[in-house]
Amino acid sequence: MQPEVRRVDAPACQVGESPVWHAGEQAWYWTDIPARTVWRLDAASGRVASWAAPEMVACMAPRAAGGLVAGMESGIFRLELQAGGEVVAERLAAPPAAELTAGMRFNDGRCDRQGRFWSGTMFMDMAAARADGRLYRYDGQGLSQPLVAGLLTQNGLAWSPDGRTMYLSDSHPQRQLVWAFDYDLDDGVPSNRRLFVDMNHYPGRPDGATVDADGCYWLAANDAGLLLRFTPDGRLERRIALPMAKPSMPCFGGAGLDTLLVTSINPAHPDQPDAAAGATVMLVPGVQGLLDTPFAF
Repeated sequence: MQPEVRRVDAPACQVGESPVWHAGEQAWYWTDIPARTVWRLDAASGRVASWAAPEMVACMAPRAAGGLVAGMESGIFRLELQAGGEVVAERLAAPPAAELTAGMRFNDGRCDRQGRFWSGTMFMDMAAARADGRLYRYDGQGLSQPLVAGLLTQNGLAWSPDGRTMYLSDSHPQRQLVWAFDYDLDDGVPSNRRLFVDMNHYPGRPDGATVDADGCYWLAANDAGLLLRFTPDGRLERRIALPMAKPSMPCFGGAGLDTLLVTSINPAHPDQPDAAAGATVMLVPGVQGLLDTPFAF
């Protein structure tokens, strides 16, 4: 059954991304990447607020010690949101210059079940199809060496409920693949990479994703205006139509973790007019999500 989809009363984003649920605040955060803006929605009041960042914020997660951790243009940062609407950003780590060259930035990211922050890089001009993207882990030991390399457009990070399976996608039109990995809980190292979903056989490209309490993988099908739910064995179990063509990432939240908030992209030169392009929407899909672990280091 198609659930009701409600638009959040917030301005449309250019590239809305990385929605996260902050359980301690009972609020959602998300980012508009090229606008260098962090958005917040208070679940109880519906109040929306925004902050201006010094560079593009691509992905973020709550910190157990307060504030946010984020993947940005030039590295991994700690963010503090100020009362005046500005973001104070402290860079915590960055890849070597040879791995984060001009025209690149961090993209999709989140924490694993142990509270380690993961994010990957991409070359922003997707038309160049440069497989320079790498996936990193950031924890108390600093930034790891690249643990996955050769990515065109890194995306789709998520973990199974027990944390033992890591999901990762490449959303570039030349790839459109989602992989699963075995994940070492102690060392935070993925292995045994294997194909989970080949999105060349489904509508849309694989963008951001999340996992629900049943272990199913919810994927934003960019360009198709859909949310797709895949079972742990890679079977398409459900599709939900959205009012915008380019959804970018879903996130479970709300008091019962039963509400999905979905961000989207407003293309600079759309082939067809899309009144909901860049909108942020909410829906109740009838399943419960999982609480992401805050950054613990």
